[in-house]
Amino acid sequence: MGAGDADRGDHRVSGPGPRNAITDVAGVLVGQHHRLGDGWATGTTVVLVPDGAVGAVDGRGGAPGTRETDLLDPANLVQQVQAVCLSGGSAYGLAAADGVMRWLGEHNLGFRVGARPHEVVPIVPAAVLFDLPMSEWGNRPDAEFGRAACQAAFDAGPGAQVEQGCVGAGTGARTGSLKGGVGTASVLVGEHTVGALAAVNAVGEAADPATGRPWAADLGFDGEFALPSARPADLPQAKESRLNTTIGVVAVDAELTKAECRRLAMAAQDGLARAVRPAHSMFDGDTVFALATGARPLTEAAGVIGDPTRAAALDRLCAAAADAFARAMVHGLLAATTVGEVRAYRDVWGQL
Repeated sequence: MGAGDADRGDHRVSGPGPRNAITDVAGVLVGQHHRLGDGWATGTTVVLVPDGAVGAVDGRGGAPGTRETDLLDPANLVQQVQAVCLSGGSAYGLAAADGVMRWLGEHNLGFRVGARPHEVVPIVPAAVLFDLPMSEWGNRPDAEFGRAACQAAFDAGPGAQVEQGCVGAGTGARTGSLKGGVGTASVLVGEHTVGALAAVNAVGEAADPATGRPWAADLGFDGEFALPSARPADLPQAKESRLNTTIGVVAVDAELTKAECRRLAMAAQDGLARAVRPAHSMFDGDTVFALATGARPLTEAAGVIGDPTRAAALDRLCAAAADAFARAMVHGLLAATTVGEVRAYRDVWGQL
């Protein structure tokens, strides 16, 4: 039995979902658009929730690039979002969210502000990562990237497999001395499904330079990660600190409040810290969104205070979210391919 198959503190974890992806969570779609080659290495990933989902965010890095995060505060009016936009391009890449809004508006999806179906304001929180050195200057995502990613999510439909590696927001990502990328994972927790998607672009290293073992590999289920057994002769050297950011989304099919959803985002940041070292630096903009689709009620569970409580059930989901986000980051590292001079894990430590 691997570490990932353990009971994990009586959280009733029974394994990953059928695709081991965030799309295992009912109501969650994923679409990606990118350009790679001819002076381009950047893109956009959209997590689309057409029926809406309660949203929250947690930011830990010192250099965030975000949009529409204030409205996710539990004290504020809007309760649900229709999409989360993750993009390369640093602050320029926030323009990709304009295309997501346009696509949603054309489909009459958003916060209703009038009597007619089209009178909506789509709610699209967004975060960006710093990948500008991977492209020629001026090549960065714009509104068309967001629009195309939205359409790709819609075309893929519910329960679709999510492409990983150098795609979408992970196209120009890097982590420490290695290439980063998009990764995803899921876990079944009792009646609920928790899923995570991460665009891994950290100042820190995602693997132990001495052994090649990803820091969070022990969280994997049996056979989940293919890992090397030998140390290569020529390890890449870590670069000076750059402006970086790991961004992502954790989702659950439970019915949560905005405050409860924020606890889920906070827990996912713990998973980020398990997967890279160091994490949450002044040069990272680490930002994690949480989505709760409300497909299932949050069933009360036994807690440390004795009687079944809602808090105990939420705690189980939070613990699962931390593990799932860390595993998604490992997948992002392992699935990445070499781009330019930035070598991928698989090319340094052996073909997986």
